[in-house]
Amino acid sequence: MVDSPNRVYVRFYAELNDHLPRDQRQMVLEKLFVAPGTVKDIIESFGVPHTEVELIIVNGDSVPFSYVVRSGDRIAAYPMFESFDITEELRVRPQVLREIKFVLDVHLGKLAAYLRMLGFDAVYGNELSGTGLVRISSEQHRILLTRDRGPLKYSAVTHGYLIRETDSRRQLAEVVARFDLRRSIQPFTRCMACNGSLAEIAKEQVRMFLPPRVAEKFDEFQRCTLCGRIYWRGSHYLRMRRWVSELVGR
Repeated sequence: MVDSPNRVYVRFYAELNDHLPRDQRQMVLEKLFVAPGTVKDIIESFGVPHTEVELIIVNGDSVPFSYVVRSGDRIAAYPMFESFDITEELRVRPQVLREIKFVLDVHLGKLAAYLRMLGFDAVYGNELSGTGLVRISSEQHRILLTRDRGPLKYSAVTHGYLIRETDSRRQLAEVVARFDLRRSIQPFTRCMACNGSLAEIAKEQVRMFLPPRVAEKFDEFQRCTLCGRIYWRGSHYLRMRRWVSELVGR
């Protein structure tokens, strides 16, 4: 005798619908199951990473990811609220991390450099695999940014986000908005190449490494404390500063 399938009804709100096929967005979806599972499993079976879910309501009550679904349950999943905060009792994920730090997948090299430009600690490497990303995110308490849903479905990842945009500058604006980073921006304090911190250094200490025209024109310099790269406020810096001002204003 084959067990009759059970049914639950699921509704995703706001940007969680980005993960659904267009014909399934903004509507109640039916899910059939035989063996009981958790609401986390049900949500992720639709392709929605648990890291983007902030609140789950089942039959009118808030529940954790570990809630075991029952036939007939009506499930509503919400993303992080931008206009107001929800109480700790209702939240399904840990509160924001003490330090805003990121780890990025292989497809997001330019975004990593731009986050560093804004002063954020952003780990990136071509050799990082899916499980490597998950390990770094978990062990170092970093927000995982990726273009692949797979790593976001690991339970060890508590903070993560699937990047929607394809253009790197739009990606930066997307991340700044998603994590409300405007007040935390400290531009030009971190090396865009290696993620090290920048420190002011006297011109005479780096003159031997500078092109003659740079040594003649500029007096203020910074050097990366990790890789030794030297920075000065040339035309590139001025363009980037204007972009940062626009980004913060937006």
